Amino acid sequence: MRVVGEIPQTQIWYSICETGRSLKYFKDSKVQNLIREATEVRSFAYCPYSNFQVGAAVLCTDGTVYKGCNVENNSFTVGVCAERAAYVKAISEGKRNFSAVAVVAFQEDSFTTPCGACRQFMSEFGDIKVYIAKPTQKDVLVTSISELLPYMFTTKDNSFK
Repeated sequence: MRVVGEIPQTQIWYSICETGRSLKYFKDSKVQNLIREATEVRSFAYCPYSNFQVGAAVLCTDGTVYKGCNVENNSFTVGVCAERAAYVKAISEGKRNFSAVAVVAFQEDSFTTPCGACRQFMSEFGDIKVYIAKPTQKDVLVTSISELLPYMFTTKDNSFK
């Protein structure tokens, strides 16, 4: 996945993975705010082992936003990713309907997309837009849960829901 070209800092753009489609400009204040919230919560990450801060913010269909950051543990596998932290906060407050999620982390040459466990976890609650950004917010990759996880696990008839 990549974004093509230098983007002015005051604008947010998107690309749908690496399908050859061009970047398109968007001005959605809810999305811009969502990315800002994910960027801000990133500073609260507890990551003494990797020093890799990740922030996430999930937008509910009623307009509320829940934020989360990664929380590591010296037993590595019991750590919590930012995406799941944000979703769990929302779900624990009774929210089940989401319209978008933003994930912000820093890798110089690429975007940090959700891990496989987060992709599967988020897929349980619907196929929504996923905004992936770096803290500078100059480049934003827009994709969806189904593009990130095209063969998600599900029961044949979703009978567990």
